[in-house]
Amino acid sequence: MKMPWKRLIGPLQPVAATSGLRDWYQAVCDGAGSTDSFSQAVYGGRLATTPGLAFLAGYQAALRALWSDAPPGLGALCTTERRKLRPADMTTRCENGQLIGSKDFVTAGGAAQWLLVSAREEGAGESPRLGLFVVEPSGAGVSLVAGPDLPIVPDITHGRLSLERAAGKRLPGDGWSEYVKPFRSHEDLYVLAALTAWLYGVALLEQWPRALVLRLLGVLAAAAEVARRSAHEPATHLLLAALLEQFAALQPEVDRALADSQGPRGALWRRDRAVLGLARDAQARRLEQALVALGLESSVGS
Repeated sequence: MKMPWKRLIGPLQPVAATSGLRDWYQAVCDGAGSTDSFSQAVYGGRLATTPGLAFLAGYQAALRALWSDAPPGLGALCTTERRKLRPADMTTRCENGQLIGSKDFVTAGGAAQWLLVSAREEGAGESPRLGLFVVEPSGAGVSLVAGPDLPIVPDITHGRLSLERAAGKRLPGDGWSEYVKPFRSHEDLYVLAALTAWLYGVALLEQWPRALVLRLLGVLAAAAEVARRSAHEPATHLLLAALLEQFAALQPEVDRALADSQGPRGALWRRDRAVLGLARDAQARRLEQALVALGLESSVGS
């Protein structure tokens, strides 16, 4: 697919989410000029007035990279329980086609228009096995309540989910290996792309040094290549790790540029950039596994 770079990196005026997250995200979809997940992540980052909105655009792009048939509107992947993610730690189950249980975190909270919910479905005595189910937030047996305020990206609401014999449409394939596990990599990539695009937009508005503007564009160009690859391939994880290092190396320059501008965006970035570090441990594990799989390092104990 041809990337609409002119639209993505040309002049663009950010738009605040004054009419709510749903309307803001619809503006992203309408203006991106492509249904491609990467284009929507970058355009959303450019359109965002805050890092939080950029995060939301990247998160939504990751969902669509994971599930190409995702419906319109804001979605959320609901999988953690008591801050744990592994199938064996989950208690939410699918019984006779109905979902029973709870989930810690629903990105976008009450603004979410569809949910992807992981649930165990193995029989007695079998190893834990997950399915992934599409759930309507307004459906019978579905309760979505607002979560506590968060210290980062506070402009993006979130909620907690309870299910009491709620209906869900199962997606094909294994819920863990085909959806929950690869989503981590999709989210890392597309959120990084969206936040880089936000910084690039700030750089244009505040007239940062040209060299820094070009380096931010370099991150976006590299991210576009990584986005073309399967999230299941070891090479993808290695390239993504390299991209994260490339972005991290720019941060001293970014901090200086934001400090020189003395505007409100510096405080927003210092508060919200921690969203990129939430999955650092998982990223490190994937990198080590990729290095071993590619024959670049020996496995521990070998």
